[in-house]
Amino acid sequence: MRPKELKHWTTGIAHLLDLPMGAARLSGLSQWLKQICPVDHFVLFVYQGNHRPLALFDTFTPDKRKVYVDDYQCGPYLLDPFYLACTRRQPPGLWRLRQFAPDHFYLSEYYLAYYQQTGLAEEVAFFVDLGDDTTAVLSLMRATSSCAFSRDELQLMDCTQPIVEQIIGEAWSQFHADKPRPAQDLDFKIHAAFDHFGAHILTGREQEIVRLLLRGHSSASVAEQLSISPGTVKIHRKNIYAKLGICSQSELLGLFIRELAGPEMAATG
Repeated sequence: MRPKELKHWTTGIAHLLDLPMGAARLSGLSQWLKQICPVDHFVLFVYQGNHRPLALFDTFTPDKRKVYVDDYQCGPYLLDPFYLACTRRQPPGLWRLRQFAPDHFYLSEYYLAYYQQTGLAEEVAFFVDLGDDTTAVLSLMRATSSCAFSRDELQLMDCTQPIVEQIIGEAWSQFHADKPRPAQDLDFKIHAAFDHFGAHILTGREQEIVRLLLRGHSSASVAEQLSISPGTVKIHRKNIYAKLGICSQSELLGLFIRELAGPEMAATG
């Protein structure tokens, strides 16, 4: 890095740390990161145990926020590769979405229904360990009109990890102190609905297959995950569709979302 660039970098950090903790500093962080490389949208989710994700900050317009924050929090987050990486205790760092996405994720109904509505082409994210089974994920998104993040851009972004961790950690401490979450709440009903989706009519094996299909796995990937043949998966898939009275994966996603709406309405009613 050249001296002029280094001065610009450190001046930006000094200005950032002068801002009040919380929303102002998170907004400043997004502006500072945009000076390093172009980013179209930011969103910061905190994933804590079986609670629904908390959105601490975003730069979406209201229409995009409806899809990518409000609708997402109602249950589709359970299909998100970043959320699933958190459940596997992914180490802190900067990660591309495609590093975690199943083989058919970009063809899945979840991707088509949610990601394409927001016009996003690529997403990378900082994972920050907040302790106590809690992970923050700061997503950096580029729209379809922008090119993918380059290796050089990601290397520069990776250098910002300590600052990102400090600011997100402070924001979470401030939020958590003001609004501690109960050990159990109605958010857990969303997990229960997902875990028992189709239980009234599907076998345990069929439920496993449904969960993998919803998350973007192909029949071949499902077969590999469950150590069965692709032909067996196709038979199961045909039986699942017949039992549920549907004909396609888009109908499967629709049925899943409608079932999740039960606990969501209970939580807001």
